[in-house]
Amino acid sequence: MKLSAAIKAKRQEVPADRPALLLAWYDRHRRRLPWRAAAGERADPYRVWLSEIMLQQTTVKAVGPYFEKFVARWPDVTALGRASLDDVLRMWAGLGYYSRARNLHACAVAVERDHGGIFPDTEEGLRALPGIGPYTAAAIAAIAFDRRTMPVDGNIERVVSRLYALEEPLPQAKPLIQQLAATLLGPSRAGDSAQALMDLGATICTPKKPACALCPLNDDCAARTRGDQETFPRKAPKKSGTLRRGAAFIVTRGDELLVRSRPEKGLLGGMTEVPGSDWLAGQEDRQALAQAPKLKGVTRWHRKAGVVTHVFTHFPLELAVYTATVPARTRAPTGMRWVPVATLADEAFPNVMRKVIVHGLDL
Repeated sequence: MKLSAAIKAKRQEVPADRPALLLAWYDRHRRRLPWRAAAGERADPYRVWLSEIMLQQTTVKAVGPYFEKFVARWPDVTALGRASLDDVLRMWAGLGYYSRARNLHACAVAVERDHGGIFPDTEEGLRALPGIGPYTAAAIAAIAFDRRTMPVDGNIERVVSRLYALEEPLPQAKPLIQQLAATLLGPSRAGDSAQALMDLGATICTPKKPACALCPLNDDCAARTRGDQETFPRKAPKKSGTLRRGAAFIVTRGDELLVRSRPEKGLLGGMTEVPGSDWLAGQEDRQALAQAPKLKGVTRWHRKAGVVTHVFTHFPLELAVYTATVPARTRAPTGMRWVPVATLADEAFPNVMRKVIVHGLDL
């Protein structure tokens, strides 16, 4: 069945009162979130945008403290745009997917420079900004500006897939889900409709053991009628990346640690790390050890027992950790620097490097 025909057939099954039922439920049960405007209040585009960027690939629970820190430090987009990228990366450290932090800063700069510190209020205008894709543009347009559009996140995909018992697996089903989700928009309150579906997926229509008895849309949910709710959405088998291996080198000079910054572009761009080897599939320990930094006085590296493991989106990683101590006046190699161990919390270390440092320094 062609997509247009499938949409037409599915729409014929849509009860007219679904949008109203959804909004009525939301008015009673909406979650209180740091970035969400109170009922009847206008949403702040800056807070909506900041939360949507932070929530990409991250949970609400993890984002909360970071969001509070950011708005306390930079209360509006102008303040954030005037901050240095290094400061933004330091504040972001630990939240993961660090390209988001670089795009966040670039977007703030663009809004201040090109739009006078005011976010565009259309999907088209928002998509022209750094780091804002189709979903994020739709979310900001709907929630901050009440544009009649439906952003579709993982929660909404799950709700819609179950309502219609969609057999097509993700990601192929995304276009169909997008159009079916739009049928749940009422004539007004687009932002509340979107947030209602997000809340429904997060609190009621959960991945495991959904509380169908409490769902405002349960009377005509196809998956509930069939009794196989937890099998939706259908998903294609996930491909796991090839294991990569490497080495990390912990070098101390008194109470200082040797570090460097990663290249601006690429994985973990601009973040701080200890020196290390390339991360390659099938790399042997001796190959990784040969890439150790050249330091005067270091003739032998001590390998710590065990390895540090970390899983990135596309591959798992194992790092052997080697340590060495150098005399007080040893110079840092080109492109590296010494930082006090006492101030490591102020550096923009990604989580994998935090693991390495804890392992290497026995913290």
